[in-house]
Amino acid sequence: MLAYPAKFTREEHGFTVTFPDLAEAIACGETEREAMEFAVDALETVLSEYIKRRRDLPRASKARGKGTRLVELPALAEAKVRLYEAMRQRHMRKADLARRIGWQPSQIDRLLDLHHSSRLQQVEEALRGLDKRLVVGVEDFASAG
Repeated sequence: MLAYPAKFTREEHGFTVTFPDLAEAIACGETEREAMEFAVDALETVLSEYIKRRRDLPRASKARGKGTRLVELPALAEAKVRLYEAMRQRHMRKADLARRIGWQPSQIDRLLDLHHSSRLQQVEEALRGLDKRLVVGVEDFASAG
C-alpha cells in the first residue's frame, strides 16, 4: 500500500489537509470524510504532475503527530506509480517503453496519468515490457495502519 501522511487540521468550516512530504498538495472538506476524498484527489494530482515532469517521486515518511493520518492511493493509481518507478530505475523514457511493447506514446501517457481509468491488464503488460510483474495482496484492514 502506498500512502502518504497528511495533517488534518480542524478549521471553522471543516478540515484542511496538508502533506509534509508534498508541499504542493492541499485539500479541504466540510467533513473529515470529504476532506479525505479530496486529499486522495490532491495526492493523485500532485504525483501525476511529478510523473508528467519526469521527476523522482518523494518517499512517504512515517505518520507522526496529532491529527496526522495516512492517505492511501487507490490500487490502480499505486500500480501506475510502481510502473513509473520501474521505468525510472531502468532510465527508460515513455517513448522507449511504447516501442518496446508496440504501443503509441500517447497510450503510455494515459497509462501514467493517475486520474485516467486505465485497465489493470494494461499496467501489467507495460510492466512485462520492463521484465516486471504486478503482485497483489489482501490484508486485514486493522493491520493496514
